[in-house]
Amino acid sequence: MQAELIISQLTLGKLSLIDAKRAIDEKGSAEEALEFLSSRISANFPHLAEKAKAEEEWCQKNKVRIITISDPDYPQRLKNCCDAPMVLFVRGKANLNAQHAISIVGTRQCTSYGRDCIDRIVDKMAEKLPNLHIVSGLAYGIDIAAHRAALHNGLPTIGIVAHGQATLYPAHHRSEANKMVLGNGAVITEFFHDVFPEARNFLQRNRIIAGMSDATLIPESASHGGGMVTARLAIDYNRELFAIPGSVLSPMSEGPNNLIRDNKATLVTSAEDITNILGWHDEKEIQQARKEGIERELFTDFSDDEQKIVAVLQHGDQSINSLSQATELPISTISATIFALEMKGFVRALSGNQYHLVK
Repeated sequence: MQAELIISQLTLGKLSLIDAKRAIDEKGSAEEALEFLSSRISANFPHLAEKAKAEEEWCQKNKVRIITISDPDYPQRLKNCCDAPMVLFVRGKANLNAQHAISIVGTRQCTSYGRDCIDRIVDKMAEKLPNLHIVSGLAYGIDIAAHRAALHNGLPTIGIVAHGQATLYPAHHRSEANKMVLGNGAVITEFFHDVFPEARNFLQRNRIIAGMSDATLIPESASHGGGMVTARLAIDYNRELFAIPGSVLSPMSEGPNNLIRDNKATLVTSAEDITNILGWHDEKEIQQARKEGIERELFTDFSDDEQKIVAVLQHGDQSINSLSQATELPISTISATIFALEMKGFVRALSGNQYHLVK
């Protein structure tokens, strides 16, 4: 069945990503969408089936996971995007639905200022969030600095590449890629194993970087480039966008400065800025509180804000954004109240930035 599912990926040569995603949404699964998609290119179907089978065999031989959009392991954040790829090829054991994920992207010609900012922010975030996943593109500059900072701090890190799994570009980063795969990270692509890096592929892969994350951070970038494309995609996907300000004399700070000036990105200078805005609380603090015996039975009264949130969660799991819309409470209030409910044992955080009422 995997080989047949890969055929749906091949149809993207004839269909737009949005058309393909719509077909899966309408049919309910990749399997059911396959017949619909293949009927539109029936003349090519025998060739596609043969190629799909060869791809499946290659992936099995080289320990590459094939994850389709209907698979429960498919990244749910990305699935919510209208142009999500139907198939991902994954090398590594990363949790693609980790509770917290942030992408860090920018210029390939980063300065020591950009690298220092990344190191400082990732170091501090790792102290609070030991399971935070760092997503980037394994390119020169900001990308590799983000991956290295994650590896240095023992954080899972995911590289989204613009080619197939049979190669790695740039080859100079193979050591980091291997460390990511052997750890709890991964190297991911939507392209077949024999696809070589092309300019258009890099722009296409940027939507995966933005779509797999709760937020995107731009430490340094020129006014135009791949990092700014990812920034625009993050905005389109309604994800948080952060930018680090820099010197007005530095060309590599022009992108972040412009995003801040145009109110498209939130100015941040520290890990605390990011975690506070996103409502990400110290995982170690929560675990310690539970060890010290804070039990839900000790808390029988809810505040007004807690009652509002509990009432909404009784109807199903929700994100902070959806809770804010339903309760008409600001994000900052939602984050603080959710934290209090977690400490009391009434709410549990799920992957994909969702929250569940423990009944």
